[in-house]
Amino acid sequence: MSVKFGTSGLRGLSTDLVGSVSALYATAFARHMLASGRLQSGSPVVIGRDFRPSSPEIASTIMAALKRAGLEPIDCGTIPTPALALYGASIGAAGIMVTGSHIPADRNGIKFYRPDGEVNKADEEAITHFAAELAADPEANRVETGVGQDHEAEATKLFVDRNLGILPPDALKGKKIGIYQHSSVARDMLVTIFEEHGATVFPLGRSDQFIPVDTEAVSPDTVTQLARWTDELALDAVLSTDGDGDRPLVADEHGVPLRGDLLGLITARFLGASVVATPVTSNSGLEKDGGFDVRRTRVGSPFVIAAMEEALAAAKAGVLGFEANGGLMLGSDFSIGDKVIKALPTRDSFLPALAVLGTAAERGLSLSALVEDFSLPVALSDRLENYASERSASLMAHLRGSEEQLEAFLAPLGAVQTVSDIDGLRVTLTDGRVIHFRPSGNAPEMRCYVEASDKESAASLLSQGLSLLAGWPA
Repeated sequence: MSVKFGTSGLRGLSTDLVGSVSALYATAFARHMLASGRLQSGSPVVIGRDFRPSSPEIASTIMAALKRAGLEPIDCGTIPTPALALYGASIGAAGIMVTGSHIPADRNGIKFYRPDGEVNKADEEAITHFAAELAADPEANRVETGVGQDHEAEATKLFVDRNLGILPPDALKGKKIGIYQHSSVARDMLVTIFEEHGATVFPLGRSDQFIPVDTEAVSPDTVTQLARWTDELALDAVLSTDGDGDRPLVADEHGVPLRGDLLGLITARFLGASVVATPVTSNSGLEKDGGFDVRRTRVGSPFVIAAMEEALAAAKAGVLGFEANGGLMLGSDFSIGDKVIKALPTRDSFLPALAVLGTAAERGLSLSALVEDFSLPVALSDRLENYASERSASLMAHLRGSEEQLEAFLAPLGAVQTVSDIDGLRVTLTDGRVIHFRPSGNAPEMRCYVEASDKESAASLLSQGLSLLAGWPA
């Protein structure tokens, strides 16, 4: 069995997750929730899924397993992960989302939610423990077709209502916004919500085949397509998300995607946040330009949520978190005019997209001009796919082995000034440029993040960094 918990839920090959593994982990999750007292016999569990070919079968197996475990599955259909989490919280239900997010369709994943939000690392360890105990139990591994009460309409309405009224009436009137729909479960909600805020919306690129869209490393082909749409239709922006709708993609009037951490920064200012939790991969300029207390974490929503919980425990208000992929988490309630946006401690793509478009419209700026108003270092990132975990582990062990080995590896780039080992290796060079190597926790990929004072320098550093990674022995 090759499935494991990564930075965001259980991940593995679709062929491994279809069948008994889904039943086993759903049963393990049920055992943990019941043993911890968070659920009782007969408690509801909301189930959602993305559009991957394997997701309906996995969701069906999960619903059957939950029913056998004495819980009541609620089928919320194909909706965004934040919509599922919001609905679960509203009815006091745990939740399971079947999605591999942005990774290719030959892989999939399962995200678990307690009634009060995402599971944490301790919960993941407990689920893994129960799965190991139940691995030889035929009942826990039984594959059956399951169904649940259909609450898709209720869950959809609740999430749409949450997002309506975030901006003033007709705040986006006169704006032409493209929605790159591809195979995202958020595609129809995005159209509805932005039309309701007064924009003229153009649905684009809808696909019946699953398309993996990574909002943190937008592919060159996607960028070319975004630019083509903005040029042909004279759009003010193009919006999209990853497969399960929890990471935003916002491109300006030229089709250039805005970085996710910039979306987070603008949203934090829009909401008047006091404390922001964000991974070490987010732009280093946040501390200077944010106007809020920044708490740095490892990559992954469980770590960001843990940092938000620490701030809340210290009686801090105005607490939110975001990742470099743009997914925004609300640790506390926020007020926008006379509307209260309730806490939602899981990644959301809708609020940051609304906040950024609303901010630009209020200030009478194009998105590209809004970006120019910020003095953040230029930050770029990319990844090498099909980079085996053994290969990345070997490289990271070598770089951590000694200062001399790290300096020799980075010698083509420059001299090392400081090193952070929070998650991967983030190195500040003596000329102020930053390069960060990090193995993905979700797929066989190696990620590279860079920062520099200008785009040309950042692009050059990223290219050099990727070349160093590619040159490490397979």
